[in-house]
Amino acid sequence: MTILVGILCPATGTLLITNGRLLQANLISHAVLPGLALALSLGLDPAFGGVLSGLLGALVAERLSRQRVEENEAVINAVLAGFLGLGVLLIPLLGLRIDLEAILFGDLLTVGWGDFGRTLFASFTFLILIGFFYREFVFLGVDSEGASANGLPISSMRLALGFVTALVVVSSMAAVGIVLVIGLLCAPSLLGLANAKSLKVAMIRSAAFGVILSTGGFLLAIIFNLPPGPLIGAISLFFLPRWGRGNG
Repeated sequence: MTILVGILCPATGTLLITNGRLLQANLISHAVLPGLALALSLGLDPAFGGVLSGLLGALVAERLSRQRVEENEAVINAVLAGFLGLGVLLIPLLGLRIDLEAILFGDLLTVGWGDFGRTLFASFTFLILIGFFYREFVFLGVDSEGASANGLPISSMRLALGFVTALVVVSSMAAVGIVLVIGLLCAPSLLGLANAKSLKVAMIRSAAFGVILSTGGFLLAIIFNLPPGPLIGAISLFFLPRWGRGNG
């Protein structure tokens, strides 16, 4: 699970960064909480509710951002806070017994086969998206206006990317939590993107750095008896100076 999350999150993060959608990923990671709570109260798979809730948050933010284009970041952050607050409120209102700390920061030591299966499914979905739309996403990342002028289905592509992002966030939740997953989406991706000649090269390099970061953090957590998720998030900070030198 550690290796798989270490590959999947940075590869997805690289695609999100190059397409200017990382802030949306941050929104999705927080917007999954209401769906998780509702699904648990209804006896459904919490992953299913989390994906739907994350997508709903992204769609709400997208619609509101179109009305206030110049205040896009403020709109996204407001929706993020609203969905997160709603999720926290639903837990006592629905009488649920949920370990919020595990949801927010993960617990690799409690990962089961169901969590691993969801992460595999998210990985296959990501590979399908890249396999069919690699050139289109490269075009969109380099020149969004040109992509629109050439008739690319930008809205559908972004919706598909949002869906995959929600899957990645929910499947990685058991390992590093919905907050610290952003660290794995970002830190290795910054290293992979430094001086990369293509999106494919950047994703491969990001995945390699992600494996080093996640497995190294997991092993250190076992040695020093520390929670793996927060430790991996903290170690991410030490990668940033290397990225700065790579871009210098």
